[in-house]
Amino acid sequence: MGKPGRVNQTTVSDFLHLGLSERPEEQPLLFDIFLGMYLVTMVENLLIILAISSDPHLQTPMYFFLANLSLTDACFTTASIPKMLANIHTQSQTISYSGCLAQLYFLLMFGGLDNCLLAVMAYDRYVAICQPLYYSTAMSPQLCALMLGMCWVLTNCPALMHTLLLTRVGFCAQKAIPHFYCDPSALLKLACTDTHVNELMIITMGLLFLAVPLLLIVFSYVRISWAVFGISSPGGQWKAFSTCGSHLTVVLLFYGSLMGVYLLPPSTYSTERERRAAVLYMVIIPMLNPFIYSLRNRDMKEALWKLFGSGKTLLS
Repeated sequence: MGKPGRVNQTTVSDFLHLGLSERPEEQPLLFDIFLGMYLVTMVENLLIILAISSDPHLQTPMYFFLANLSLTDACFTTASIPKMLANIHTQSQTISYSGCLAQLYFLLMFGGLDNCLLAVMAYDRYVAICQPLYYSTAMSPQLCALMLGMCWVLTNCPALMHTLLLTRVGFCAQKAIPHFYCDPSALLKLACTDTHVNELMIITMGLLFLAVPLLLIVFSYVRISWAVFGISSPGGQWKAFSTCGSHLTVVLLFYGSLMGVYLLPPSTYSTERERRAAVLYMVIIPMLNPFIYSLRNRDMKEALWKLFGSGKTLLS
């Protein structure tokens, strides 16, 4: 039986995004900052994809997954920032019911895909360093395509299921979401009907898309560390670790921001802190990822140099 005060979901026409600030004088500055970051993110990730696809020297599993990570980051940011910019520009806080569910679906899917790709890239580095003789077999083009397909399926199905479950939830008259995007936990707080199944789904997705990939990454780097410390030459150790530096930096930034939100004690919780962390992993990190990979990787520097029409290679 439904709870008293149940509201039929068909009466819900829109929600309100309270955004990052409710002060009108701060809106133009926020618009300029986030428009600039969004454009930089899209251009950087597009350049990474073009550089990898156009350079024969980068047709390897590591760069194959890096290109897909860049595509995922671009889509992940696009799922929320354009709508926030449109709301600031029109001085409106509304997002339609269907638009909110669509945004939620894409955020869950591309956010989960980001986690899966980081785990697969850690596995790629593990095989390359710990089992180099089997690398061509373990990371063949067919298996790489299969792993990518599995990542898409494993992220799409739960994201779609969670979104469909939300269509069964009735919402109260209060429809203000204290974020710049449709956060699933914030949406459930507005519900007037039972949400135990939805909450269980959030926990399940958290374990699937956060805990499992993180454990795989930690396991891979523990094995990599054992293998690297077994190398007698300091130069060999540095060369082995340098192939992991960019990926490890991205992993630390991504999971560090998530843990800063969800693993701190409830007494330290605040909506403002959660907003700042959301900006970090939804906007800033996708913007920094291409810079981190290109800055720390000589092959990427050379590919980007060639992409701009120069036949010369970068000096080391």
